[in-house]
Amino acid sequence: MESNPVLLESKSSPINLLNEMQQLRLLGHLCDVTVSVEYQGVRAEFPAHKAVLAATSKFFKEVFLNEKSVDGPRSNVFLNEVQVADFASFLEFVYTARVEVEEDRVQRMLEIAEKLKCLDLSETCFQLKKQMLESVLLELQNFSESQNSEEESAAHPSVTAAAEAEREPLDSPSSRPGCGASPEGPAAKSKEK
Repeated sequence: MESNPVLLESKSSPINLLNEMQQLRLLGHLCDVTVSVEYQGVRAEFPAHKAVLAATSKFFKEVFLNEKSVDGPRSNVFLNEVQVADFASFLEFVYTARVEVEEDRVQRMLEIAEKLKCLDLSETCFQLKKQMLESVLLELQNFSESQNSEEESAAHPSVTAAAEAEREPLDSPSSRPGCGASPEGPAAKSKEK
């Protein structure tokens, strides 16, 4: 009797794998490449794992796969015009699938993602920029609506007074002819004649 195949799938394994790779990187264990970055005289070195970089960045994949066997495996990669903080954030993202950056750095993170051909980071930055733009547009719309309602309420009292004057009943004292006129008014004089 043959049994049906079943799927064994771990929901936590990818997260656990990333967490463990991040811990290995932070401790400098099993790192087989050092990425040196420099921007305006500020330089830093980051130990990492070729497999992680190649799996998350087409740039690094091309660099590592195109190494000549004559030169031996490359243990250093140099990146100029990349800010140290941005590359540190890039590494954190590729090792954890998340990173916290200031709003004004999102554009720079998008640029580094494009430079290093990291599709996941590029899409994440793009989506965040889209959300930020939508949020700004919503705020502008709310501000515009509040300005319009303030303008309407400022113009509304004179309209309200005119509307109330039109709605006064015809038999009210103010709508009767001669209202407020003295007995010596034109109506009284005509009776005297």
